[in-house]
Amino acid sequence: MPMPARDCTWLFTPGSTFTYESGTTGVLHVVEGGELWLPTGHVVACDPFVYLGQDDSEPFTVAVAPGRYRVDAAVATLTRPGEPPSDTPHQRVAAARLVIRDEPAVSWELALLPGQDPAALGDDEFYGYGVDAGTGCFHDAAADGAFADTAEADEGPLWDAFEDSDWAARPHVVTDPETGHTVAAFPSGWGDGAYPTWIGRSASGEVTCFVTDFFVAPDPAESTEPAESGDSGGFTGSADSGGSDEPAATAPALF
Repeated sequence: MPMPARDCTWLFTPGSTFTYESGTTGVLHVVEGGELWLPTGHVVACDPFVYLGQDDSEPFTVAVAPGRYRVDAAVATLTRPGEPPSDTPHQRVAAARLVIRDEPAVSWELALLPGQDPAALGDDEFYGYGVDAGTGCFHDAAADGAFADTAEADEGPLWDAFEDSDWAARPHVVTDPETGHTVAAFPSGWGDGAYPTWIGRSASGEVTCFVTDFFVAPDPAESTEPAESGDSGGFTGSADSGGSDEPAATAPALF
């Protein structure tokens, strides 16, 4: 059966903790990144340094009302056993969230692209987007053309935002000065792979958020190890339990 939906609320509860089998511990906190403008309400998630500006990314089948929505990240601070406090702690973006409504999510579903059918997935497989440059993002479908140079050259406002922050584990919201379009980008957990995006819904069925899980924090209900990400060569993957603090980015196959 497909990878079961995860309750992502835990990831965005400040102070949530987890421990890997090796003894490394993680503490989660939430970092806000500003607002993303969705002029059409059609949400795209992708690796911006590979796909943004290429007219090659489709929006999810679930759209929301046009507007400006908060983007934040669940950031894990990792500490190995006996490791002394550091001025530069080891941090990873565990998940990124686009908040549509400030209401609790009571149910979760896999965000899908047109033509994707969850019934076609095998055991523990999921649909997700491929990452080949260590980053993920959210943007409106109409914003793709505003950042046309991102994937073609190692320059531009998004490159500058990451380099100026020394690739900090947080969201980077960048605005195109000519069009006002925005993109919210963030480091993708352990790096390259394939990652699912989940849609949270309220008790009344309204969309509350989109969450991309980067498999840094294990599901407390299932495992004490981080899940391994998939190879970035496709758009489906599997999430197997890993055996180390930094899981191999290409362990499960993609199709």
